[in-house]
Amino acid sequence: MYPVSDRFLARLAESHHVVTQVQLFLTDGRVLELEHTGGSVTVDRGQAIRRTCTVTVADPSLIPRTPTDQLATYGARLRISRGVEYGDGSSELLPLGVFRLDSVDGDVNEGPVSLQGKDLSAIVADDKLTAPYSASGTVVGAVTALIQRSIPDADIISLIDDAPIGRRTFDVEADPWAGAQEIAAAAGAEVYVNADGVFTIATLPDLLTTEPVWAVEATEGGVYIKANRAMSSDKVFNGVLARGENTSENAPPVSYLAVDNDAGSPTRWGGPFGRRPTFYSSSTLTTLAACQQAATLKLQQAKTPNASGDISALPNPALEPGDVIRVTHEDGSRELHQVAAVTVPLSQDGDLPISTISAKEDA
Repeated sequence: MYPVSDRFLARLAESHHVVTQVQLFLTDGRVLELEHTGGSVTVDRGQAIRRTCTVTVADPSLIPRTPTDQLATYGARLRISRGVEYGDGSSELLPLGVFRLDSVDGDVNEGPVSLQGKDLSAIVADDKLTAPYSASGTVVGAVTALIQRSIPDADIISLIDDAPIGRRTFDVEADPWAGAQEIAAAAGAEVYVNADGVFTIATLPDLLTTEPVWAVEATEGGVYIKANRAMSSDKVFNGVLARGENTSENAPPVSYLAVDNDAGSPTRWGGPFGRRPTFYSSSTLTTLAACQQAATLKLQQAKTPNASGDISALPNPALEPGDVIRVTHEDGSRELHQVAAVTVPLSQDGDLPISTISAKEDA
């Protein structure tokens, strides 16, 4: 969760005035504060481009009409924030992301105008390879090189222990953002752009050992609105075999099978759920440790939880995919959920839809 004060979290459950800010950074150096009437920011770990936004403004003059307007708009960026006022003249504002402006459309005479954007990873993804590209060295070095190939001044932070990789050659037309994800998997990590617009290399927190960061409670003064629960075995796996073979470096084949071995898990490998493996291979995997980390990461993404759900709560703009939250339902039952996706509204009204990737009973 994005760092916030205890006062901020307490305020979310109280009646308060929402503060939002949308800044448009044009390519000619101008920065416009946009008066907006609505919109939202979606953060979804399951999508290649994790953050997307929609902003609604009333002013039709934002629609580019001349070549000069278009030159200033194409390549422009949005910076979006949301927070609360405390009623004493102070406020707390949190970033929701930095976005490449992808489209502007609306009625040219009366408006409204809709602006849509994607986070900065879209710049990397769209910069497809026009010549073969070889990545080697370490995870952090290779991921950094792929990102800065497209954005030379990109800010990149690593929250992992770096690890060596085997040489990986990507073909013409390959997606370099997908390549960065493949390389990061060799360290059991993923790459994404955070709320500050910084490229981040990190591992997914473990639901079983991570402390909850927020309580969503169906009690007086709580932020709970409603929740749905579901279970499905469609496209669910309880084992991942990761394999690596790098003939260009004469590295011997290596592999590792990661399985769901939790005795209390309904998808336990070899239990009533059976054995349902999936497979992952990359020439970046040249050691048993790298295969183990990649297999463990992919297993976290593939195995079914004890329960999953869609939760609706009062908006918390600090929430991030991977965060663990404690949910207390109306019947008093409690669960720990791990956030997969959230959609934060940019209006005073509206709730916060939260999709989860896993859940377990909380004693």
